[in-house]
Amino acid sequence: MTAQQALAAAVRALTEVGIPDAPRDARRLLAHALGIAPGRLTLVLPDPLPPESAARFEAAIARRVAREPVSHITGTRAFYGRDFRVCPDVLDPRPETETLIAAALAAPFGRVLDLGTGSGCILLTLLAERPDSKGIGADISEPALAVARDNARALGIERAAFLQADWFRGISGRFDLIVSNPPYIAASEMPGLAPELAHEPRTALTDEGDGLSAYRAIARGAVAHLDPGGRLIVEIGPTQGAAVCALLRAAGLEIVAIHADLDGRDRAVEARAAAPGA
Repeated sequence: MTAQQALAAAVRALTEVGIPDAPRDARRLLAHALGIAPGRLTLVLPDPLPPESAARFEAAIARRVAREPVSHITGTRAFYGRDFRVCPDVLDPRPETETLIAAALAAPFGRVLDLGTGSGCILLTLLAERPDSKGIGADISEPALAVARDNARALGIERAAFLQADWFRGISGRFDLIVSNPPYIAASEMPGLAPELAHEPRTALTDEGDGLSAYRAIARGAVAHLDPGGRLIVEIGPTQGAAVCALLRAAGLEIVAIHADLDGRDRAVEARAAAPGA
Protein backbone atom coordinates (compact mmCIF):
# COMPACT_ATOMS: atom_id res chain seq x y z
CA MET A 1 0.00 0.00 0.00
CA THR A 2 1.28 3.44 -0.87
CA ALA A 3 1.04 6.36 1.50
CA GLN A 4 -1.55 7.89 -0.85
CA GLN A 5 -3.75 4.78 -0.65
CA ALA A 6 -3.46 4.67 3.13
CA LEU A 7 -4.36 8.34 3.31
CA ALA A 8 -7.45 7.88 1.12
CA ALA A 9 -8.66 4.99 3.29
CA ALA A 10 -8.13 7.04 6.44
CA VAL A 11 -10.06 9.99 5.06
CA ARG A 12 -12.98 7.68 4.29
CA ALA A 13 -12.90 6.21 7.81
CA LEU A 14 -12.87 9.63 9.46
CA THR A 15 -15.56 11.00 7.16
CA GLU A 16 -17.86 8.05 7.92
CA VAL A 17 -17.92 8.92 11.63
CA GLY A 18 -18.50 12.62 10.99
CA ILE A 19 -15.05 14.00 11.78
CA PRO A 20 -14.88 17.63 10.63
CA ASP A 21 -11.93 18.37 8.33
CA ALA A 22 -11.20 14.66 7.88
CA PRO A 23 -8.61 15.19 5.10
CA ARG A 24 -6.63 17.67 7.21
CA ASP A 25 -6.61 15.40 10.26
CA ALA A 26 -5.64 12.35 8.20
CA ARG A 27 -2.73 14.19 6.61
CA ARG A 28 -1.44 15.40 9.98
CA LEU A 29 -1.64 11.93 11.44
CA LEU A 30 0.06 10.36 8.45
CA ALA A 31 2.92 12.84 8.68
CA HIS A 32 3.18 12.06 12.40
CA ALA A 33 3.26 8.31 11.70
CA LEU A 34 6.01 8.83 9.14
CA GLY A 35 7.96 11.16 11.44
CA ILE A 36 8.08 13.97 8.89
CA ALA A 37 6.88 17.56 8.76
CA PRO A 38 3.33 17.89 7.36
CA GLY A 39 4.66 20.10 4.59
CA ARG A 40 6.74 17.21 3.22
CA LEU A 41 3.88 14.74 3.04
CA THR A 42 3.03 15.37 -0.62
CA LEU A 43 6.55 14.34 -1.60
CA VAL A 44 6.22 10.84 -0.13
CA LEU A 45 2.60 10.02 -0.99
CA PRO A 46 3.55 7.91 -4.07
CA ASP A 47 5.96 5.79 -2.01
CA PRO A 48 5.12 2.48 -0.31
CA LEU A 49 4.16 2.99 3.33
CA PRO A 50 6.71 1.24 5.60
CA PRO A 51 5.07 -1.43 7.81
CA GLU A 52 5.98 0.29 11.08
CA SER A 53 4.59 3.59 9.81
CA ALA A 54 1.45 1.84 8.60
CA ALA A 55 0.91 0.35 12.06
CA ARG A 56 1.36 3.74 13.73
CA PHE A 57 -0.99 5.37 11.25
CA GLU A 58 -3.67 2.72 11.72
CA ALA A 59 -3.50 3.14 15.51
CA ALA A 60 -3.66 6.93 15.20
CA ILE A 61 -6.70 6.80 12.93
CA ALA A 62 -8.45 4.43 15.34
CA ARG A 63 -7.91 6.92 18.15
CA ARG A 64 -9.22 9.77 16.00
CA VAL A 65 -12.28 7.73 15.04
CA ALA A 66 -12.91 7.47 18.80
CA ARG A 67 -12.87 11.31 18.79
CA GLU A 68 -9.56 11.74 20.57
CA PRO A 69 -8.11 15.13 19.53
CA VAL A 70 -5.32 15.09 16.95
CA SER A 71 -3.15 17.07 19.35
CA HIS A 72 -3.38 14.32 21.98
CA ILE A 73 -2.42 11.71 19.42
CA THR A 74 0.59 13.68 18.20
CA GLY A 75 1.34 15.15 21.65
CA THR A 76 1.68 18.73 20.44
CA ARG A 77 -0.46 21.71 19.46
CA ALA A 78 0.72 24.78 17.57
CA PHE A 79 -0.05 28.17 19.11
CA TYR A 80 1.18 31.57 17.96
CA GLY A 81 3.89 29.99 15.84
CA ARG A 82 5.26 27.62 18.49
CA ASP A 83 4.59 24.00 19.39
CA PHE A 84 3.39 23.15 22.89
CA ARG A 85 3.16 19.74 24.50
CA VAL A 86 -0.41 18.85 25.39
CA CYS A 87 -2.10 15.90 27.06
CA PRO A 88 -5.35 15.21 28.93
CA ASP A 89 -4.02 17.19 31.92
CA VAL A 90 -4.27 20.53 30.11
CA LEU A 91 -6.60 22.47 27.87
CA ASP A 92 -5.57 22.52 24.23
CA PRO A 93 -4.37 25.95 23.04
CA ARG A 94 -6.88 27.34 20.57
CA PRO A 95 -6.59 29.98 17.84
CA GLU A 96 -9.21 32.14 19.56
CA THR A 97 -6.86 32.65 22.51
CA GLU A 98 -4.44 34.45 20.20
CA THR A 99 -6.89 37.37 20.53
CA LEU A 100 -5.77 37.70 24.14
CA ILE A 101 -2.12 37.48 23.09
CA ALA A 102 -2.53 40.27 20.54
CA ALA A 103 -4.23 42.52 23.10
CA ALA A 104 -1.48 41.89 25.65
CA LEU A 105 1.29 42.62 23.15
CA ALA A 106 -0.31 45.91 22.12
CA ALA A 107 1.23 47.66 25.16
CA PRO A 108 4.47 47.23 27.13
CA PHE A 109 4.71 44.94 30.14
CA GLY A 110 7.49 43.67 32.34
CA ARG A 111 5.99 41.30 34.93
CA VAL A 112 3.16 38.96 33.99
CA LEU A 113 0.85 36.72 36.01
CA ASP A 114 -1.04 33.98 34.16
CA LEU A 115 -3.89 32.57 36.23
CA GLY A 116 -4.92 29.03 35.34
CA THR A 117 -1.84 28.65 33.17
CA GLY A 118 -2.51 25.05 32.02
CA SER A 119 0.03 24.20 29.32
CA GLY A 120 1.68 27.58 29.89
CA CYS A 121 0.97 28.61 26.30
CA ILE A 122 -0.21 32.14 27.16
CA LEU A 123 2.56 33.01 29.60
CA LEU A 124 5.34 31.42 27.56
CA THR A 125 4.16 33.06 24.34
CA LEU A 126 4.13 36.48 25.99
CA LEU A 127 7.60 35.97 27.49
CA ALA A 128 8.96 34.69 24.17
CA GLU A 129 7.58 37.74 22.37
CA ARG A 130 8.93 40.14 25.02
CA PRO A 131 12.44 38.92 25.95
CA ASP A 132 12.84 41.53 28.70
CA SER A 133 9.75 40.33 30.59
CA LYS A 134 9.33 37.69 33.28
CA GLY A 135 6.32 36.03 34.78
CA ILE A 136 4.51 33.52 36.94
CA GLY A 137 2.11 30.83 35.78
CA ALA A 138 -0.29 29.68 38.49
CA ASP A 139 -2.61 26.68 38.37
CA ILE A 140 -4.45 24.59 40.92
CA SER A 141 -3.43 21.42 39.04
CA GLU A 142 0.06 20.09 39.68
CA PRO A 143 -0.07 17.79 36.61
CA ALA A 144 -0.86 20.85 34.47
CA LEU A 145 2.06 22.71 36.00
CA ALA A 146 4.36 19.81 35.10
CA VAL A 147 3.30 20.20 31.46
CA ALA A 148 3.88 23.96 31.62
CA ARG A 149 7.37 23.45 33.03
CA ASP A 150 8.15 20.97 30.24
CA ASN A 151 7.02 23.52 27.67
CA ALA A 152 9.18 26.21 29.23
CA ARG A 153 12.22 23.93 29.07
CA ALA A 154 11.49 22.94 25.48
CA LEU A 155 11.24 26.60 24.46
CA GLY A 156 14.33 27.57 26.45
CA ILE A 157 12.43 30.14 28.52
CA GLU A 158 13.93 30.49 32.00
CA ARG A 159 12.08 33.66 32.97
CA ALA A 160 8.92 31.78 33.93
CA ALA A 161 8.14 30.45 37.40
CA PHE A 162 5.24 28.08 37.98
CA LEU A 163 3.41 27.57 41.24
CA GLN A 164 0.32 25.83 42.51
CA ALA A 165 -2.38 28.30 43.51
CA ASP A 166 -6.15 28.64 43.55
CA TRP A 167 -6.52 31.89 41.61
CA PHE A 168 -4.83 34.58 43.76
CA ARG A 169 -4.46 32.47 46.91
CA GLY A 170 -0.73 32.08 47.49
CA ILE A 171 0.19 34.79 44.97
CA SER A 172 2.22 37.69 46.33
CA GLY A 173 3.41 40.89 44.72
CA ARG A 174 2.02 43.07 41.96
CA PHE A 175 2.13 42.79 38.20
CA ASP A 176 1.73 45.19 35.33
CA LEU A 177 -0.13 42.51 33.35
CA ILE A 178 -2.45 39.75 34.55
CA VAL A 179 -3.91 37.35 31.99
CA SER A 180 -6.23 34.37 32.21
CA ASN A 181 -8.21 31.94 30.09
CA PRO A 182 -10.43 30.59 32.87
CA PRO A 183 -13.17 27.93 32.71
CA TYR A 184 -16.11 29.89 31.30
CA ILE A 185 -18.50 27.29 29.89
CA ALA A 186 -21.71 27.01 31.89
CA ALA A 187 -22.57 23.52 33.14
CA SER A 188 -25.79 23.61 31.12
CA GLU A 189 -23.77 24.07 27.91
CA MET A 190 -21.44 21.11 28.41
CA PRO A 191 -23.68 18.35 26.96
CA GLY A 192 -23.82 20.16 23.61
CA LEU A 193 -20.06 20.42 23.11
CA ALA A 194 -17.93 18.41 20.69
CA PRO A 195 -17.01 14.89 21.89
CA GLU A 196 -13.30 15.77 21.68
CA LEU A 197 -13.68 17.94 24.77
CA ALA A 198 -14.23 14.82 26.87
CA HIS A 199 -10.45 14.26 26.52
CA GLU A 200 -9.61 17.64 28.12
CA PRO A 201 -9.78 18.43 31.86
CA ARG A 202 -13.37 19.30 32.72
CA THR A 203 -12.23 21.73 35.42
CA ALA A 204 -10.47 23.80 32.74
CA LEU A 205 -13.70 24.05 30.74
CA THR A 206 -16.52 24.65 33.22
CA ASP A 207 -17.06 25.95 36.73
CA GLU A 208 -20.04 23.57 37.02
CA GLY A 209 -22.18 26.69 37.44
CA ASP A 210 -23.04 29.72 35.36
CA GLY A 211 -19.60 30.08 33.75
CA LEU A 212 -18.77 33.27 35.67
CA SER A 213 -17.33 31.92 38.94
CA ALA A 214 -13.72 32.32 37.82
CA TYR A 215 -14.30 35.95 36.81
CA ARG A 216 -15.75 36.67 40.24
CA ALA A 217 -12.60 35.28 41.89
CA ILE A 218 -10.33 37.16 39.50
CA ALA A 219 -12.26 40.40 40.02
CA ARG A 220 -11.96 40.10 43.81
CA GLY A 221 -8.17 39.87 43.73
CA ALA A 222 -7.12 41.82 40.67
CA VAL A 223 -6.82 45.32 42.11
CA ALA A 224 -4.62 44.10 44.98
CA HIS A 225 -2.24 42.41 42.55
CA LEU A 226 -2.02 45.00 39.77
CA ASP A 227 0.41 47.86 39.61
CA PRO A 228 -1.25 51.27 39.28
CA GLY A 229 -2.22 51.48 35.61
CA GLY A 230 -1.63 47.73 35.20
CA ARG A 231 -3.78 45.70 32.85
CA LEU A 232 -5.98 42.64 33.26
CA ILE A 233 -6.97 40.67 30.14
CA VAL A 234 -9.28 37.65 30.37
CA GLU A 235 -10.64 35.40 27.67
CA ILE A 236 -14.43 35.12 27.65
CA GLY A 237 -17.21 33.20 25.96
CA PRO A 238 -18.86 35.08 23.09
CA THR A 239 -21.94 36.06 25.14
CA GLN A 240 -20.19 37.01 28.38
CA GLY A 241 -18.78 40.45 27.58
CA ALA A 242 -21.35 42.54 29.42
CA ALA A 243 -21.41 40.30 32.51
CA VAL A 244 -17.62 40.12 32.83
CA CYS A 245 -17.27 43.88 32.31
CA ALA A 246 -19.81 44.48 35.07
CA LEU A 247 -17.89 42.24 37.49
CA LEU A 248 -14.57 43.93 36.78
CA ARG A 249 -16.04 47.42 36.90
CA ALA A 250 -17.68 46.68 40.27
CA ALA A 251 -14.25 45.59 41.57
CA GLY A 252 -12.82 49.02 40.76
CA LEU A 253 -11.26 48.36 37.37
CA GLU A 254 -11.67 50.53 34.29
CA ILE A 255 -12.84 48.69 31.19
CA VAL A 256 -10.49 49.38 28.28
CA ALA A 257 -12.04 47.23 25.54
CA ILE A 258 -13.82 44.05 24.54
CA HIS A 259 -11.67 42.44 21.85
CA ALA A 260 -13.23 40.37 19.07
CA ASP A 261 -11.69 37.27 17.55
CA LEU A 262 -11.22 36.68 13.82
CA ASP A 263 -14.83 35.50 13.54
CA GLY A 264 -16.07 38.78 15.00
CA ARG A 265 -17.13 37.25 18.33
CA ASP A 266 -16.36 38.86 21.69
CA ARG A 267 -13.30 36.96 22.94
CA ALA A 268 -11.34 38.97 25.54
CA VAL A 269 -12.05 41.73 28.03
CA GLU A 270 -9.26 44.18 28.84
CA ALA A 271 -9.42 46.25 32.02
CA ARG A 272 -7.01 48.54 33.83
CA ALA A 273 -6.26 49.51 37.43
CA ALA A 274 -6.43 53.18 38.28
CA ALA A 275 -3.27 55.06 37.34
CA PRO A 276 -1.37 57.19 39.88
CA GLY A 277 -3.24 60.39 40.58
CA ALA A 278 -6.42 59.17 38.90
